Amino acid sequence: RPGDLPTDLEIREALQRLVTVETLREDASDACVRYAALETLLEPLESIHQPRHSHPEGDVLYHSLQVYELIRQQQPYDIDLQLAALLHDVGKGIDPADHVAAGLAVLEGLISERTAWLIEHHLEARRRREGTLGARAARRLRNHECYEELDLLCVCDRDGRVSGAMVPELDEALVTIRELEESMGDVP
Repeated sequence: RPGDLPTDLEIREALQRLVTVETLREDASDACVRYAALETLLEPLESIHQPRHSHPEGDVLYHSLQVYELIRQQQPYDIDLQLAALLHDVGKGIDPADHVAAGLAVLEGLISERTAWLIEHHLEARRRREGTLGARAARRLRNHECYEELDLLCVCDRDGRVSGAMVPELDEALVTIRELEESMGDVP
């Protein structure tokens, strides 16, 4: 149903998820609570299907898990980048017309500034690779300290569109990132 307007039930369910996330956000310093909020935002992406011509893999969650797995294989200790990979399209469950802004708004307080920057600029990175981003904007991206990671996210976002790819379950991915965070002492 890409492009269809949401039903009343879908709108009510989305609002309930946002209320749940807001409630959980109040205690976002607790890693269990923070990851529960992220899971609440990611789970419904399984029911959001994308246009087959650009996303033959199907739903947004499956795509996000593919991007996460590609990033994890290349940057196994970069928590922020792994979270950006998993969460880069989370806004599609809220506002498909402007999924980046919607995603960043709902993720505020749940992710690091670096993860937010990677998500915020992932579409610009794609436009830079396609040659459709202006020269000044492309230069600003290239000069940012996280540019290499952003470019890798862009490549993995493009490559994470394979039907039948092996990916972890959502809860497995979140546990893996959380355990990495704990082992590195990066728990906020």
